[in-house]
Amino acid sequence: MKHLDKIYINGEFVTPHGSEIMDLFSPVSNEKVADVRLADEMDTRKAIAAAKEALKTFSQTSKEERIGYLEKLHAALKAREQDLIDVMVDEYGGASAFVEMIMPYSIDDFKEMAGVVKDFDFEPKAGHSKVRLQAAGVVGIIIPWNMSNGFICTKVASAIGAGCTVVIKPAELSAQQTQVMMECIHAAGIPKGVVNILHGTGPVVGNELTVNPDVNKISFTGSTGVGKTIAKGAADTMKRVTLELGGKSPNIILDDADFADAIPKAIFAAYLNSGQACAAATRLLVPAKRLDEVNAIAKATIEQAVKVGDPKDKSVNIGPMVSRKQWETIQGYIHSGIEQGATLLTGGLGKPEGLETGNFVKPTIFTNVNNKMRIAQEEIFGPVLCIIPYEDDADAIKIANDTPYGLCSYITSADKNRAYELAKHIDAGRVCINNVLHDPLAPFGGFKQSGVGREYGVFGLEAFLEPKAVIG
Repeated sequence: MKHLDKIYINGEFVTPHGSEIMDLFSPVSNEKVADVRLADEMDTRKAIAAAKEALKTFSQTSKEERIGYLEKLHAALKAREQDLIDVMVDEYGGASAFVEMIMPYSIDDFKEMAGVVKDFDFEPKAGHSKVRLQAAGVVGIIIPWNMSNGFICTKVASAIGAGCTVVIKPAELSAQQTQVMMECIHAAGIPKGVVNILHGTGPVVGNELTVNPDVNKISFTGSTGVGKTIAKGAADTMKRVTLELGGKSPNIILDDADFADAIPKAIFAAYLNSGQACAAATRLLVPAKRLDEVNAIAKATIEQAVKVGDPKDKSVNIGPMVSRKQWETIQGYIHSGIEQGATLLTGGLGKPEGLETGNFVKPTIFTNVNNKMRIAQEEIFGPVLCIIPYEDDADAIKIANDTPYGLCSYITSADKNRAYELAKHIDAGRVCINNVLHDPLAPFGGFKQSGVGREYGVFGLEAFLEPKAVIG
């Protein structure tokens, strides 16, 4: 069993002042596999002080120097790529097929940002004035458990590119993943104090980052509820915030699509990262006149192509939920769907046969769902899909936008021009046409209660910069 008792401050692995110990359990077996010593407010203040001191020189580095650091980080993580994959599968339960796909993209965030910085003008002209785009300052980075190291890569790459220094609070459930990331960052030889990492809880470490006046910006990924708390806490010191929050993404299948191809793809889009993904396409909107056809294809796909089980098995699509608490939350949503009258097409309550010891959920599909139902309005964060019938394109748009969220959306059509026209009317930060797609240079973030600000590419870099006009 592992004992994790180090945090990373000012370029050194140090024992936390905090003394609270948290147990970590395997999502596959629910057996204790590790424990972690958590940081406290004093540790957080030390990390902030180190970042503040490092900012004095790091914010003045040339973009060539920062490109060099980004390249070093990319190389350090690339050298440990398999370790980063293995620890995510072991600790979080992410299906290896998904993790092996997503981790290289995450590592490449450093390479992509190096290219962005190379071509970026940090001193553009505006009118008769010069504008200096300078580092926003010390950044508190707070991230969740569903792809913890991936979020670190995205946010740290932008921060380094801008000349910011950071204090990172990953989810405490991700402590083993964080340990590998700390080792990678240390190996990269980044100047002391530029990147600091603390194991700790939201109410302790997260709160200190949010209220401490020496932190200039918060970059948070997580639930909408926590995001609102952070925004309120950050307001007292006028911190800049980037909030990438929840989603309830619609996936519109138009009547001209190839349903035999589109419906199976839609199911895998809903079960992205075992359903534990803010971008998961969990509302499937289909023509009402073809609902029976959709149901038949969806049910057959679950029976023939979707496999729940050990995440190390490369044929598995859905691994366990991250914790017993998360499993119980999902069961509550499935019960709600049944109670509110949605038709249970497949799956349902309880655990799949033979997987009773872990946090496994039956891949569940509700059909003929009314968009007002709780399962259609709230983010479930598990392998639960709602099939919602619509009458025509206008009705599909209305249903798609009838949500407090607006992170991602998906449209499938044989006519791309028709899909692009429909996309104009969808209130979401990203619209993917004819598949689940990612562009590391395109902005990512949400409309409405899915967040504030954007990440990736130039948009992500600018979120860590403050413009200063020099006139005359």
